[in-house]
This record gives sequence, structure tokens and C-alpha cells, in this order.
Amino acid sequence: MSYAHPKTSSRPLVALVAVGIFHVLLIYALMHGLARKIVEVVRAPLETKIIEEIKRPPPEQPPPPPPPPKLATPPPPFIPPPEVQIQVPVQPAPTITAVVQTPPAVPIAPPAAPAQRTAAVVDARGCEKPPYPAASLRANERGIVRLSFLIDVDGKVLESKVERSSGYRRLDEAARAALGACKFRPATVDGRPERAWARIDYDWKIQ
Repeated sequence: MSYAHPKTSSRPLVALVAVGIFHVLLIYALMHGLARKIVEVVRAPLETKIIEEIKRPPPEQPPPPPPPPKLATPPPPFIPPPEVQIQVPVQPAPTITAVVQTPPAVPIAPPAAPAQRTAAVVDARGCEKPPYPAASLRANERGIVRLSFLIDVDGKVLESKVERSSGYRRLDEAARAALGACKFRPATVDGRPERAWARIDYDWKIQ
């Protein structure tokens, strides 16, 4: 029995060596190219840029409101003038009136003349003098008394009263009693006697 050594192939080895050389060249190229780039970067001048702050524009202000519209003054309302109706007077138709004869007017009697009146006459001289009261003489009483008499149609005194006192009752009553017994001339109306009031003043004097 023979043992023959198998022949080893050289292809895998060549491929392995080629791959290794390729990697070495690649690393070399990378190192040299990167170093050159670094030197260029270092040699290149440094550029400084100043960045200005960007200012934001101010916010836009809203536009002012438009002015209110001007309202035109309306014209005054038209008032038509009043209609004036002119009335034409109607001519009345002629009428025939009967003519009536009126009797002649009766003459009116003139008004009667006012009645003729005369006042009653009361005169103490036609009477007896009233006696002076003794007590009034001793007391020296004096004065004027006014009396009022109602004279009847025959001249007699119906009533008597004191209108104004002399200041002494004795003198008043003495004059009223004495003069009330007298008869006077009555008042008259158109000549006929009439009952009426009359006044008389009597003065008490000490002689």
C-alpha cells in the first residue's frame, strides 16, 4: 500500500497575500490623505462672522376706526298750503212779503211825578214845658236829651224812646213823659197824613 502525499493548491495563499497588500496600501493612502487634509485645514485662515441679532419687526398696529359717516340733514317736510275755499254768496230769491198795516201806536203816558212828602213837625214850643225834677235841681243836673216819637195820622204820639241821653235818667224820663203827651203835626204824602217817626232835642237848663 502506497501513501501518496496530496498536492496542496497555492491559490488561497496568493489571494490572502493580495488582500493583505491591498489593505496596507489602503491604510497608507488614508493616513497620508487625512494628514494632508488636516494640515490644509490648519493653514487655512480662520474666518469670523458676526451674526447680527435678527430684530423682529414691531407688531403692526391696527388701523384707526374710520370716522362716522356724516349724516345729511333731512330737508323739512313739505306741508302743502291750506286750501282756501271761497264761498260765493248765494243771492236769495226775491220773496213777496205781505204788507200789513200796523195800527198807530198808543201814546205812552208820562211817568207819574214822585210823591210829595213832608216830614212830621215836632215842636216843643206848642207843648207845656216839662217840669224840672226837684232832685235834679238840688243836684244841679242839666243836659240835652234826644227823643224819637212815632206820630200817628192824627198827630198823637204812639211810641217814644230815648235816642241820646242827657246823662241823667231823671231828666230823660221827665222829658219823654211830658213831650209824649203833646200833639204834633203829622207827616204827609201828596197832602195826605201818614204815620212817621220824628226826632226832637230838649235842653234842660236851670234858670
